[in-house]
Amino acid sequence: MPRFAANLTMMFNEVPFLDRFEAAAKAGFTAVEFLFPYDHPPEVVGERLHGYGLEQALFNLPPGNWEAGEKGFAALPDRFSDLQESLRTALPYVQATGVKRVHLMAGIAGRNDPKAVTAFLKSLAWTTEFFAPHGLDVVIEPINPRNVPGYFLNDFAFARDLIAELKIPNLKLQFDIYHCQIIHGDVTMRLREMMPIIGHIQIASIPSRNEPDGEELNYPFLFGELDRLGYSGFVGCEYNPRGKTSDGLGWFRSYAGVKP
Repeated sequence: MPRFAANLTMMFNEVPFLDRFEAAAKAGFTAVEFLFPYDHPPEVVGERLHGYGLEQALFNLPPGNWEAGEKGFAALPDRFSDLQESLRTALPYVQATGVKRVHLMAGIAGRNDPKAVTAFLKSLAWTTEFFAPHGLDVVIEPINPRNVPGYFLNDFAFARDLIAELKIPNLKLQFDIYHCQIIHGDVTMRLREMMPIIGHIQIASIPSRNEPDGEELNYPFLFGELDRLGYSGFVGCEYNPRGKTSDGLGWFRSYAGVKP
């Protein structure tokens, strides 16, 4: 059975961020992920995480000015110093949570721009080398152009080929099923093909990005496929609940053995 991680940025928004660890644990989750922890001291985040017996599955490296539309620096030639600083910012949170993988965001740039490609390759090399002594994987995630127009990394085949070309041991693919279905479709075959390089998986319904209990994809089949493929990593629940988070966890309780 997949190891589900509640996304505390999108789920349990009925309570403040630091209270969502308790809410996730009470709902039956044993792991969590979130986009950005940087509004809170790392030791406080670590205390909440470990205090409720949770494991940190993933978080994102600092993206720049998120409110202004920035989505990372990795493919931006003029922002390499910001990228370097972002790694130093993230490290105390890595140490406080014990997380084993972080998401490096590419940013808004043209994938056909040679300078952007060169910048991205440089950032990947620097980031993976920075975190390797700490035992961390760095994951990169293709994001669909409907949700984030202009995002540099918007193609799973490009990400696959890049990982294969670079041959960096701690560089992995973050396979968000929601994004894959919107960009390409044919999710099952892509999971089968790319499983050797996948470091993290995320889920949501398509097209609404709600609970994974209906709409386009048959998630029970896909969860079974992950078992058949021998996937032992986390599955992040990166979706927007239709209403109160706990009211939409029927799909999860059947896997976690939690009573309503």
